[in-house]
Amino acid sequence: MQKLLIATTNAGKVREISLLMGAMPYEVVGLKDLPAAPPPVEETGTTFTANAILKSEYYFAETGLLSLADDSGLEVDALDGAPGVYSARFAGEDATDADRVVKLLELLRDVPDEARTARFVCSLALTGNLNGATQTCVFEGFAEGLITHAPRGSSGFGYDPVFFDEGVGRTFAELTREEKSARSHRGKALAAAKAFLQKSREI
Repeated sequence: MQKLLIATTNAGKVREISLLMGAMPYEVVGLKDLPAAPPPVEETGTTFTANAILKSEYYFAETGLLSLADDSGLEVDALDGAPGVYSARFAGEDATDADRVVKLLELLRDVPDEARTARFVCSLALTGNLNGATQTCVFEGFAEGLITHAPRGSSGFGYDPVFFDEGVGRTFAELTREEKSARSHRGKALAAAKAFLQKSREI
């Protein structure tokens, strides 16, 4: 079975993407699953799409594996779109998910409910020998919501506990995996990537 490299060391993302891939004929692996993973590539892009492309093309060149890179994050309107592409580094390089959530809630402490609008954005870049040629394809997904005043739920990762989905009346961390897959930014982007792969000559 052909390997599909998810270009991240984030176990939560690898697990989520593996679930979303479902019965696709790929062995989904993360960077930590490789015998000798290439050194990390510096994410110098100023957009989610630029960083996703940079990562997928780098890891394909380094490993020869069909590479899927995700760059995603949270855009909060009251913070002029921050943390944006710096979502993972929002509270410092060594910060935990909890640290990032604490910083976000502190910055929004005095922001009223109606102004706490936000969205998750996901750009997926897929690089490999597709349809007889090496190419990179990009797929995007978005999820609109509100930032809560305190974390709720124990599922998911990242900012999920404070991202309230008005459509279901719960945070992403209160959703089952199946519910989140159907509504999340990453789920929507990956659905588009799966549809592309099913039509490509890779299968």
